[in-house]
Amino acid sequence: MSAVKERILGAVTVMNENDAQTLWNLIIQTFGKNWENVEEVSPDDWDLQMLQEIKSNPECHEFVSEDDAMKELGLT
Repeated sequence: MSAVKERILGAVTVMNENDAQTLWNLIIQTFGKNWENVEEVSPDDWDLQMLQEIKSNPECHEFVSEDDAMKELGLT
């Protein structure tokens, strides 16, 4: 994954619900309104491994404060 995509995902993770809705509306306006036509697929083996890791590895549950995340993402 590119650094830009990682920063976007990180930013979305720390957004409050109103900001996330605003971003979603911007995405829909910018990139089209056909998101409901995106095919839903079942998780593959890699996805299932990641989900299992999240469930079983306590280090996958480490969280930082919103302020620290914003600093790390260069958004402050």
